[in-house]
Amino acid sequence: MAEAKQRRGFFQRFLDFIERTGNRLPHPVTLFAILAVIVIIVSAIVASFDMSVEDPAEPGETLEVLNLLSGEGIQYIFTSMVDNFIGFAPLGVVLATMLGIGVCEQSGLISACLRGFVLAIPNRLITAGLMFAAIMSSVASDAGYVVLPPLGALIYSALNRHPLAGLATAFAGVSGGFSANLLLSATDPMLAELTRDAASTIDPQYAETMNIAMNYWFIIVSTFLLTIVGTWVSEKIVEPRLGAWDGEFTGELEQISPTEKRGITWAIVSVLIAAGFMSLLVVPEWGPMRGEGPQPIVESPFMESLVIILLILFFIPGLVYGIVTKETRSDRDVVNQMSDTMASMAMFIVLAFTAGQFIAYFEETNLGLIIGIYGGELLNNLDIGGFPVLIGFLLLTAFINLFIGSASAKWAMMAPVFVPIMMQVGYSPELTQATYRVADSATNIITPLMTYFAVIIAFAQQYDRRMGIGTLISVMLPFSIFFLIAWSILLFVWIFFGWELGPNSPIYYNP
Repeated sequence: MAEAKQRRGFFQRFLDFIERTGNRLPHPVTLFAILAVIVIIVSAIVASFDMSVEDPAEPGETLEVLNLLSGEGIQYIFTSMVDNFIGFAPLGVVLATMLGIGVCEQSGLISACLRGFVLAIPNRLITAGLMFAAIMSSVASDAGYVVLPPLGALIYSALNRHPLAGLATAFAGVSGGFSANLLLSATDPMLAELTRDAASTIDPQYAETMNIAMNYWFIIVSTFLLTIVGTWVSEKIVEPRLGAWDGEFTGELEQISPTEKRGITWAIVSVLIAAGFMSLLVVPEWGPMRGEGPQPIVESPFMESLVIILLILFFIPGLVYGIVTKETRSDRDVVNQMSDTMASMAMFIVLAFTAGQFIAYFEETNLGLIIGIYGGELLNNLDIGGFPVLIGFLLLTAFINLFIGSASAKWAMMAPVFVPIMMQVGYSPELTQATYRVADSATNIITPLMTYFAVIIAFAQQYDRRMGIGTLISVMLPFSIFFLIAWSILLFVWIFFGWELGPNSPIYYNP
């Protein structure tokens, strides 16, 4: 027991060091601007060595570093700046979704539902419930990043617990558990197609037998594992480290009034009716938002429109609740509710400008891709074979994930290299993809290059204006470490017993 306390004390001191070091950095807005300048300078230095590599995703094509200080690069900087801001992936998602959430929040619906939720559920289950819901949110693609972290903070503040612990728990579930779920999501067919293409270079017949649910059994079990591990990390490490919450919320929760109950009832009815109409767009074979192919719902315009779907499904019950409780009396009230919500997002909008430039420059210069390709070549040249290659691939993916945020972009780059390597040493493409998903998700929450990292900082600063990158990384690092360890152990146990990863998806490749 004394040794455990000593180890925990050392770990907490390590997190303190991470926080102090990171918080000596400038304001996140300034930091992203500085990083953008660094990328410009590094691109010029690397380009001067005429460095190029073959693009594994496009055989025969080469990747070169774009010098952003060249004539072409300077033109790109000036002509792309507005597009980089507007094209910053989370910007439209966050602002559009927050319009609907704003009506829910400003009308009082979210407050009433949270009080009902907190009063109805035992406190000991709230962390696990939040973690589980956050992991499951990957069904809705990126929408979970916008909805769950601020909701987690609100729930914790309502319990007089530190809201940043609630935000961190939800962020860990949404991002760190992105590849775990009880249902298939858009991620599965996206990765599966890239895995099939890579496997076909070695064995086209085998590739034809692969299916998009190739990791389904594994991600189901992973959901429960990460819920348990994430709950433990949140309650035993993260929340004690943050300490008591001394904000304005007193923690005294009023019972739901009869008017509020009536408003909630009609809000539920309205959202069920709206959801019913939405289902008619995609469930029937004649649905206009239905896709084609073997997964017409998963791969459909409906799934690509989830941001708008969520906007509507938040807006309608919020409006109905406001009308029933007389908090919303005219269209002016609705407009004011949405305007007030947008005003609270001002810091995020400023942050999105500099973060958008940094991420766009990093992608345009190909620096991240080249780092990944050289890492893959190094691992291949070591020629260590078998299980060590699998471990090396897992650690390499976790490291590369710090530089390339997009799961699909990374896998498009890595699958053509590593799927054939693993097949040659006897591991199936399905196992290679599962290993990739473990490593890719676990370090999402500690890299500023993850596109929603800036969003989480903006949410956190609503509770602590001094919140910086160092504090956020120090809060999220325990989740990342324990997720990676526990998830890797689960993967190795799966390999040891030789269980199928999904329907007709073996561990080993036998040509």
